[in-house]
Amino acid sequence: MLTLRYHLVSLVAVFLALALGVALGSTSVSQRLLSVVAGDRNNLTAQVDQLTAQRGNWEAGQRAANGFAASVAPVVVKDQLVQRKVVLVLSPDADPADRDAVKTLIANAGGTVTGELDLADPIVDPARADQIRDLTARLLPAGAQLPSATDAGGLVGGLLGSVLLVRGQNGQAQVAPEQAAAALAGLTSAGFVRPGPRPAPAQLAVILTGAAQSGADSPNRAATLARLATELDHSGGGAVLAGRSGAADSTGAVGVVRADTTTSAALSTVDDVQSAMGRVATVLALREQADGRAGRYGDAATAQAAIPGSSAG
Repeated sequence: MLTLRYHLVSLVAVFLALALGVALGSTSVSQRLLSVVAGDRNNLTAQVDQLTAQRGNWEAGQRAANGFAASVAPVVVKDQLVQRKVVLVLSPDADPADRDAVKTLIANAGGTVTGELDLADPIVDPARADQIRDLTARLLPAGAQLPSATDAGGLVGGLLGSVLLVRGQNGQAQVAPEQAAAALAGLTSAGFVRPGPRPAPAQLAVILTGAAQSGADSPNRAATLARLATELDHSGGGAVLAGRSGAADSTGAVGVVRADTTTSAALSTVDDVQSAMGRVATVLALREQADGRAGRYGDAATAQAAIPGSSAG
């Protein structure tokens, strides 16, 4: 006769058997899974090591190429800017190393840097656009004209062009020195330009910027700087907008210029000014501007060549 004790023992035995089977099965599955994972891990580790080595070789090659370009740069640009005067305009994110290197190469090319103008961050701040519009109208020197456009970048670019640049390659200053000084003092006191010596009038301009703009208002900031550079180009004998890698993106000033074929046909752009090759391109692009031509240079997809005169890559 089956007793309650018998049923309990039987049920316990069944559960123990099931538990043992599950444990044995799961152990087998786990071992197989661990074996697969270990194999994948080893493969991925090997791939990472290989890619790391390739990147190291690539970086070494880039350093060697950049070093070579830096060593021959003075020879490449020699006499390209003889009797040319150039003003440097630095965006809020411009790198001082780029400024110093470009200044040196302009001197190597026989040109003269008449001074630098440091733009402060509020000048590209969309929230300050109305203030810029009002201020440029009030600071405009007698006899100077602002562009017909109503955007802040174009207006302040037109104002700066009238006080920083001469008309044409061999023209006279567009405004009297005291008027230029008053305009720059007004922009400085309003926080749009950093304090510093007033540059003497120049024929050509280099606008140095960083990479792509960041933040929610980055498209507007990039567009403001692009319009400012465009008006500087219109105001004098030519201009070059040179930025670091990323500047040719949609939120970079170089990218904004290149997206407009009319603008990029007049204003030269460089997208790798952090490199020796990009700095050479900047100086050669200045010569190109002086000769009435323009181009897009660097290593971004939108560049036509690495430097003026080279084949597109």
